[in-house]
Amino acid sequence: MDTMPVAVRGLNYSYGTGDMARPVLRDIDLTLAPGEIVLLTGPSGSGKTTLLTLIGALRAVQQGSCAVLGQELLGAKEAQRVALRRRIGFIFQSHNLLGFLTARQNVAMALELLPGLTEAGRLARAGAMLTSVGLGDRGEDRPDRLSGGQRQRVAVARALSADPGLILADEPTAALDRQSGGDVVRLLRDLAKQRGVPILLVTHDPRILDVADRIVAMEDGRIVQADGRTASGPRPGG
Repeated sequence: MDTMPVAVRGLNYSYGTGDMARPVLRDIDLTLAPGEIVLLTGPSGSGKTTLLTLIGALRAVQQGSCAVLGQELLGAKEAQRVALRRRIGFIFQSHNLLGFLTARQNVAMALELLPGLTEAGRLARAGAMLTSVGLGDRGEDRPDRLSGGQRQRVAVARALSADPGLILADEPTAALDRQSGGDVVRLLRDLAKQRGVPILLVTHDPRILDVADRIVAMEDGRIVQADGRTASGPRPGG
């Protein structure tokens, strides 16, 4: 078993079947090391989000190896994929907060499946996470009382609250202005580095490239550039 949190080898994926099959990913090799931040870039339709959803166990792997947090996803049953998803923090362009809940309640929802944690314990832990993202005084506010950047900070707190082994983010800064987008990504970077959690982040945003340990470019379903390194790890001696 590969010791990397994410190890993708020879991954292929198509939409449709038979004569209608359309290849979307072609022979993808990619690994993420603990605490590593990898940005996945490329034009629309290049396969970035499809790759993210396969690694996140949101789709079934068709061909090739995709091992995530020790779980091989090729041939994995739905129950295994569901269990893995609970160990991954997801952050999306739309923060997906529930408008009728407070910020603290939104974060606490991610903790409902943790064993041995009471409701009071979940709320206390959610409050601590909000403090860690700079929103300790906004826990009782509903999303409509928060700015776009603050709502995305709540989403970051929610994604990290259950101590995931991996963070997957799809265009988390697309709806934010320059300042807010930079703040959210730097916050993600700092929290991930402190916890040793790898981040795979899909982005078109050139403003945030400086937070990456590695930038992987995709085109037409293939990895075409990996920031001067191999697609599976750092450059020799680096």
